[in-house]
Amino acid sequence: MESPKWKRVMLKLSGEAFAGNKGFGLDLEEIDRIAEEIKAVWEKGVEISIITGGGNIVRGAEVEAMGMDRATGDYMGMLATVINALALQDALERKGVPTRVQTAIEMREVAEPFIRRRAIAHMEKGRVVIFAAGTGNPFLSTDTAAALRAAEVKAEVLLKATNVDGVYEDDPRLKPDARLFKKLDYLEMVKRGLRIMDYTAVMMSQQVNIPIIVFNMRVKGNITKAALGEDIGTFVGGIAYEEDRGDREAVRRENEESP
Repeated sequence: MESPKWKRVMLKLSGEAFAGNKGFGLDLEEIDRIAEEIKAVWEKGVEISIITGGGNIVRGAEVEAMGMDRATGDYMGMLATVINALALQDALERKGVPTRVQTAIEMREVAEPFIRRRAIAHMEKGRVVIFAAGTGNPFLSTDTAAALRAAEVKAEVLLKATNVDGVYEDDPRLKPDARLFKKLDYLEMVKRGLRIMDYTAVMMSQQVNIPIIVFNMRVKGNITKAALGEDIGTFVGGIAYEEDRGDREAVRRENEESP
């Protein structure tokens, strides 16, 4: 590719990205690989912001199931995202990539508080900005935080890194013949019940017209390809694609005929 498609991108990294094959905690080799791919994007002049998840350390919903107050569990999860953000910052800066971490919950000794204009200024100066602690509010996912921050810093695309090749009609790990969608519109993703991403994040992205690219981060080079605008994964945006129009009409008719 001669030049990047996007000038400013938002990359959503789940907690799973930081755990690698370990499934829990931090896999420093995997974090180093991710940092190397981000560096390749940065070297192309793309302005990069990143949202970190925290599920490799703690998930609010899971600790709630064990009897803990949900809000408390969510705040614990927000702190976990800060640990991941600092680990990624360290990996990037060891590679010569200037990086700033901003948190939705103030902890000035380790990171800047989130300030929208400062975040934009950092990116304009060539720094990678990592947003941690989600939105700073319980009961909201880091997917929603990614859509919110993407809108606030005027990112042109939201890159959702996952463990599968894109959005499927069913879980490909359970149904290997499940169909992979190349393109979807926002509403169709919700109507079909495709839960690869939090629906609040999808509808927020629709509201500000920021497309979402869902792709497999486990494939080496895919983070770089997605950020540079190569055709990988599933494109979720405002324009429905032709080859699926018949299926959408069939679903509408079925819904209309249902009692």
